[in-house]
Amino acid sequence: MPTDQSPPRPPITVVVGRGKHAESTHAIHAVIARDDGSLVAWHGDPQRQTFPRSAVKSIQALALLESGAADRFGFTPAELALACSSHAGTPLQVETARSMLAKVGLEPDSLECGAHWPLDEPSARALARVGAEPGPLHNNCSGKHTGFLAVARHLGLDPTGYVAPDHPVQQRVTATLAEVCGVPLSAANRATDGCSIPTYKIPLASLATGFARIGTGRSLSAGRQAAFERLRRAVADHPLLLAGPGRFDSRVTATCGPRVFLKSGAEGVLCAAIPAAGLGIALKAEDGALRGSEVAMAELLLKMLPTPTPEERALLDELRLPHLKNWRGTNVGYLGVTVARIR
Repeated sequence: MPTDQSPPRPPITVVVGRGKHAESTHAIHAVIARDDGSLVAWHGDPQRQTFPRSAVKSIQALALLESGAADRFGFTPAELALACSSHAGTPLQVETARSMLAKVGLEPDSLECGAHWPLDEPSARALARVGAEPGPLHNNCSGKHTGFLAVARHLGLDPTGYVAPDHPVQQRVTATLAEVCGVPLSAANRATDGCSIPTYKIPLASLATGFARIGTGRSLSAGRQAAFERLRRAVADHPLLLAGPGRFDSRVTATCGPRVFLKSGAEGVLCAAIPAAGLGIALKAEDGALRGSEVAMAELLLKMLPTPTPEERALLDELRLPHLKNWRGTNVGYLGVTVARIR
């Protein structure tokens, strides 16, 4: 558990402006922590219990490496990046997931994540144009789920029902998440994620601590340090597989490379590691709006990233003050942080 049980403070406020007027606001709970659990800064409630959703996919992907499944099936760095992704369903991403499944010797109907239309609009339109329906490979979590199937096959387990909390694959994943974040996880704080696997409420401070450990490797075994380094490098080398064209996670990763390792989750969760600074960041939008968390994360990265390059500064400046445009392409508003002091 984090050692700093500090009291709540006002959250970060992200204003949605129209013209010169405030139209809406997003309240963002934010924690910046070191790998020993000490808090560097916080806004809102650092102990806020939060379902991290897809933000912890890199931790969930550890089982793929630590079990030996990734090496047995010959997964490439691109395929490891997809295992950490919430992808947009582009042809490249779908074919990467298909390649992973083929290596494991399974078909798409083995995936228990469900199907949805690609998040990438051109890819969704291309499917609709030919009268095709989306399948489980188009699900943004198909890379992670293929990783789960690989672990099951490698360990000689029945892959059917691999999403259930009592399946050995999920028990392994849950234990790893608890170890990295330093918190107990049980049925009492468990629910079901959008892709059908278990998700657990975790204090924001513990999530930030876990991400600091992802970045530094301290408090982890040598093998786990190496596994995280391998995943971080895979994602840095394949940023478009992490999310998709124009999406926040991919844009930051493409520009910052291994200097920032971040991942978003549903309902406004966004976590990051800054390895050179030894810091982890965890954000949660009170209203579940990811756009608010993205603006706050860009603001905090700009403050906490050691010596940003001109390219990093330009991108983060753009992302912390994005313009809002109407359907004619006219600038009609903005998003921006009004309270983001690092205390």
